[in-house]
Amino acid sequence: MNITETGLATQLRRLKPAQLRLLAELDDTGALGLAAARIGIAQPAASRLLADMEATLGLSLHERHGRGLQLTVVGRALARRAARIEIELADAARDLAEAATGRAGVVRVGAVTGPALSLVMPTLITLQSDLPDFRAEVTVATSVTLCELLRAGRLDFALARLSPGESQLEAHVLAVEPLSLVVRRGHPLLVRPILSLDDLLGFDWVMGDDETLLTQTVLTRLTELGLPQPKRRISTSSFLFTLALLNQTDAIAPLATPVVDSLAGNPSVPFVSLPIDLGLAVAPFSLVTRIGSQMTPSAQRLADAVLAAA
Repeated sequence: MNITETGLATQLRRLKPAQLRLLAELDDTGALGLAAARIGIAQPAASRLLADMEATLGLSLHERHGRGLQLTVVGRALARRAARIEIELADAARDLAEAATGRAGVVRVGAVTGPALSLVMPTLITLQSDLPDFRAEVTVATSVTLCELLRAGRLDFALARLSPGESQLEAHVLAVEPLSLVVRRGHPLLVRPILSLDDLLGFDWVMGDDETLLTQTVLTRLTELGLPQPKRRISTSSFLFTLALLNQTDAIAPLATPVVDSLAGNPSVPFVSLPIDLGLAVAPFSLVTRIGSQMTPSAQRLADAVLAAA
């Protein structure tokens, strides 16, 4: 078969939007029936759309796999492009709506906890005081979750950390994220005139599991300081559960310093930082966007304001 870029480009222009949507959903779900339901058609109609695509392109996009089907290498490549087209169309609709109405659209931003409080929150407060109709949806989650949402077009940008080998997202490195050791007010360590490193290891430590970046950072730093790992550890990924443990026990929790600073300004908050610096800081976070995408004017304005603040 004589396949050329020019010939394929001509054939691709003949594909229907519904066909591209189906392929993108099929890649996401791995099930023709579910993909069909997502775009609002019956499964037999979806089968015909898929067959027509293959006939138009002269290429096999799927293959039977047991009782189901899976996309071929060619099918997956086209599905990724189709998903990106869907994202771009959605962004274009938001862009046009802003231009047509003269009003700022909803900006969808994601951030890990520290930057959410130190950068996103104050920047949003400033923008909303200048632009009363400016609206934003803020998602606070792990970097892995935020990058998944960004790839799927559900965020405009994120303050997060990229995994090695990332091919769909690009990052503008902003800053490292320092950590503080936090305890409840009235903690026994707070009455000691001088704190030693060994003093810290006599209490429970609250952290995530060993795979989380914060935990890896803390354990590595303790090793560098010649200290053993805390013998008593409580693992949780819940920020609220961590605060509850701090409030009701003598546990110690390493938390992002911007988070601690935002709480420390309120005297009614029952948590304080220990007066000791272990030199804890997690790897730099970045402003992460989709490669080749163009943000709406409102999203770009917020991203520029965050960059300026950082």
